[in-house]
Amino acid sequence: MATNQLDGCLLGLCNPLLDISASTGSDLLQKYDLKAGNAILAEAKHLPLYEELIKNYQVDYIAGGAGQNSIRATQWMLQVPHATGYIGCIGNDDYGKKLKEAAEKDGVTTHYLVDKSTSTGTCAVLVIDKERSLVANLAAANNYKKDHFDSQEIQQIVQQAKFFYTTGFFLTVSPDTQVAMGKHAMETNKYFMMNLSAPFLINFFWDPMSKVLPYTDVVFSNESEAETLGAKLGWGNNLEEIALKLCEWPKENKSRTRMVIFTQGANQTIVCKDGKIHKFTPIKCAKEEIVDVNGAGDSFVGGFLSRFVQGKSVDECVSAGHYCAWECIRRSGCTFPPKPSFSYP
Repeated sequence: MATNQLDGCLLGLCNPLLDISASTGSDLLQKYDLKAGNAILAEAKHLPLYEELIKNYQVDYIAGGAGQNSIRATQWMLQVPHATGYIGCIGNDDYGKKLKEAAEKDGVTTHYLVDKSTSTGTCAVLVIDKERSLVANLAAANNYKKDHFDSQEIQQIVQQAKFFYTTGFFLTVSPDTQVAMGKHAMETNKYFMMNLSAPFLINFFWDPMSKVLPYTDVVFSNESEAETLGAKLGWGNNLEEIALKLCEWPKENKSRTRMVIFTQGANQTIVCKDGKIHKFTPIKCAKEEIVDVNGAGDSFVGGFLSRFVQGKSVDECVSAGHYCAWECIRRSGCTFPPKPSFSYP
């Protein structure tokens, strides 16, 4: 695909958050009733955590939010200016400025709705022995309005895009916007893709999720989310069976079948396409090389999408995903080297 055809080709929709990332001890997990490897929304009891991290630990500030991480990773892999865009809501504050600057420095074109009355959302990232616990305080990100998506300015961006990516996290904010994005993709035969994102979304936000899923052409998930979906729908706990059943879940765009991708960390990635299961082995990474697995799944999606938007084979898309995740886990936070060195085969 020519470079100019990649201009604005991928549009993301999610919660833009400023990641406040630090290596901590398990005592902080216990203090705030958190679990390693988990992602939750902040409750009142978690609110002092952000200040405690900044005050007592060496923190990194990273333009985050799962969807924004994936869009940033896609942009990094493509190395084509303005290939990707991103929609979400931020506050009119220093954190918001930092977010916008960081995302645009990475080459992403931001289309933020700015909420002047609420602070920019943050995500505490507690890194413990290479695992992470995420606590998201959505703040302004929670105030996204579909009116912004429906505006003439954003609709021009939507018309230009050929691929759309959103996450389950946005189900707590504006599922109506996700449905509108999915309907546009269906009516124009473009690709609409979604990540299940976290087990709690399947358990507690199933009603909106079940309304968005029919528009999906590609669904991403890790093994714990896939197992939660299997339990929720009575599909058992065999990941291959769950992938097959999710492929067959009712779909609005009948012109193509749904593709389902389940990552499993260092274990094989499962891809279900056209009723067939394919397995792919990630790049091996020595334990001592792993710095932080935060953002690995987001990075996999970014790498995958960087080849998917160019019409490459599933094998190449997954290979690019594995490469991008491999680069991410060898660094702190969801960050990457100056340039990718991916090649296929």
